[in-house]
Amino acid sequence: MINDPNYRRRYIISAIAIVIVAVFIVRLFTLQVLDDTAGEKANNMSLLRQTVYAPRGLIYDRNGELLVYNQPIYEVTMAYRQMGETFDTTAFCYALRITRQAFEQRTTDIADRKKNPGFSKDVPQIFMTQLAAEDIAPLQESLDKFPGIGIRKRTLRDYPYASAAQVLGSIGEVNKRDIERDDYYQSGDYSGREGIERTYERVLRGEKGMEVLLRDNRGRIQGPYRNGELDIAPVAGENLTLTLDIHLQMLAEELLQGKIGSVVAIEPATGEILALASNPTWDPKILVGRQRSANYMELLNDKTKPLMNRATQAQYSPGSTFKTLQALICQQEGAITPSKLYPCSGPGSTPIKCTHHHGSPVALIGAIEQSCNPYFWCAYRDMLEKDGYGKNNEHFRARYKLWCDDVRSFGLGSRFSDADISEQSAGMIPTVELYDKYYGKTGWRALTIRSNAIGQGEVLVTPLQLANLAATIANEGYYITPHLLKNDSMLNHVHHTAVDQRYFVPVKQGMTRVMTHGTGRHHALPDSIPSAGKTGTVQNKGGRDHAIFIGYAPANDPKIAVAVVVENAGFGATWAAPIATLIEEQYLLGQIKRKDKKQYISTTVLNSNVKKWGTH
Repeated sequence: MINDPNYRRRYIISAIAIVIVAVFIVRLFTLQVLDDTAGEKANNMSLLRQTVYAPRGLIYDRNGELLVYNQPIYEVTMAYRQMGETFDTTAFCYALRITRQAFEQRTTDIADRKKNPGFSKDVPQIFMTQLAAEDIAPLQESLDKFPGIGIRKRTLRDYPYASAAQVLGSIGEVNKRDIERDDYYQSGDYSGREGIERTYERVLRGEKGMEVLLRDNRGRIQGPYRNGELDIAPVAGENLTLTLDIHLQMLAEELLQGKIGSVVAIEPATGEILALASNPTWDPKILVGRQRSANYMELLNDKTKPLMNRATQAQYSPGSTFKTLQALICQQEGAITPSKLYPCSGPGSTPIKCTHHHGSPVALIGAIEQSCNPYFWCAYRDMLEKDGYGKNNEHFRARYKLWCDDVRSFGLGSRFSDADISEQSAGMIPTVELYDKYYGKTGWRALTIRSNAIGQGEVLVTPLQLANLAATIANEGYYITPHLLKNDSMLNHVHHTAVDQRYFVPVKQGMTRVMTHGTGRHHALPDSIPSAGKTGTVQNKGGRDHAIFIGYAPANDPKIAVAVVVENAGFGATWAAPIATLIEEQYLLGQIKRKDKKQYISTTVLNSNVKKWGTH
C-alpha cells in the first residue's frame, strides 16, 4: 500500500490544499488586520467625501455697522457614472428651468479635460452654481429621481449699503493660477478678487470641512457614514472691523455724484482711513451671483473707468497743494526763513507768472495764503542752487537728490508697502537719472525744471498720498501708514519725515489763513471750527483743469485730514474745497448744517457720462 502511487498522490494533494488554505489565511490576516488598503478601496467605492465650505468672515465699519454678510446659496453637482443611461434629462432640465441645449453644453464642458483638468466620472462635478433657495426648490422635491445629482449649500456675499465697492472688493471663482499657487483651492472655489476681500482672503475664508456619506451599490446617498464620526467641521472665517466710517463714505460718494474724482479722509493720530471714495462707482451687489460676469464686463468697458480706484491708483500733478511741501523742504535745507521776502508782479511775473493779485514782496505765510507762484519758484531755485549754479555743478545735482529724498520722506513717489491696500500706484518723484535721460547730463538746471516748484512738473501723486501729506502736516512731521483694518498694532508703523518739527508751524499758519483770508475762505466750517487747507488748480493736457484740495480740521487739534480731486472741474476752491469741508463737518459734528451747499454740490453734474452702476 505504501508503494501505491495513488496513496502518495493523496498526501501530495492534501499538502497542496493545506498550503493554499494557509496562504489564504495569511493573506486575509494581512489585508484585514495588518493592511487596511483593501478596506480603504472598498470604502472608496461606498463612501462619498464631500467638501463643506466655511462661511466667510463678516466685515464691519469702525462703529460696528455691518458692511458685508453672507446669504445661503446652492450649487448642483453631478457624478457622471452614477447617472446611468436612463437618466431623465427632460425632467431634470424642467426642475432647474433650463433648456436641454444648456444641459448638453454644460455637461460637455465639464467632461472636457482642457477646461476641467480635474474631471472624473466618479467624483461629483459642479453643474450649476449660485442658485437661490427658490431656484433649487423644485429639484430638491424630486432629488431621489435623479441618481448622481447632489445639492450643496454655499454662501454668497451681500451688502446692506450700496457703497464702498472699490474698498470692499468682490468674490469670484478661482482660476488655474490660484489653484497652482495655493492647494487650499479646488476648481469651483471662490476667493477675494479685489479690495479687502483680496487683501485679507486667508483670514476671511476660514477652513473647509468634510462630511463622509454612505452610498448604496447604485451610488445613491444613504446618509452620514458612522453617524458622522469621520466628519470634519468647517471653521468660519474671522470677522474684520475696518477703519471706515460708512456714513462718511456714503457722504463722500454722494458729493461726487455726476463727477469723476475721489475723496480720501484719514485720522492723523492713527493713520486710519475714514473714507476712501472713488467715482464712478457701483453698488457692490451687482458683482455677486450669476450676473457677476456680465456686470463686470460692462464695468470694464465703461469709458469712465469705474473699476479704477481713483483714490489709490489715479496719478495727478499735485498743483498748488505741493507748495506746502516746498515750503517745508526749502526751510529745512536753509533756502528760506518765514520772514524772507520775494517779489511778485502778478500775471506779469517771469519765468512763472502769478495767477493772483496781492501785495509784493511776500513772505512765507502770505505766499501760502495767496498761493504765490513766483515765491515758490524763487524758494525752489535758491534751495537747488544754494551751493552753486550751473549745468555742470555737481553741488546742484546733489541738492536736487537731497530735495528728492526729502519729498519721498513724506510718502510720495512710492507705494505704502506696509499698508493693506493692494491696489496702489506709486506716483513719481523725477530722479536725476530721469532728467539726464530727458536733457542730457549737462542740459538741465533749476530753470529747466521750474514747474516742479508749483506742482506742475513731472511730479505725480495719488489722492491717498495727498491725504497722507495733509495728515503729516497736521502731525507736524510724522505719519502712521494709512490703513483700512482697525488694528492697534499699526500704531507702530510710524514714519518720520526729513523736516524738523519747527518748520511746520508757519506752514500750518499759512494753511489756516487759506481758510480765513485766502482761496478757501468761502468754505469755512460752521460753529467757528478752525480749519486748515490748500487749494490747487492743476493744468490738464486732456481738457479742463483738475480741482484739488488738501486740509485738516480742527486746525488747533486735528482729528481728520482730507484730500479731494475732481477731474476737469476747474478751480480747486470751487469744487474740491467745499467737498472736503463738508466731509470734515460731517465727521466733527455728526451732521451737515450747510445743507444748501451739500444739496448744490451733490446734485450738480460736471460729467454727463458718469453714473453709479446698479444703485438699489
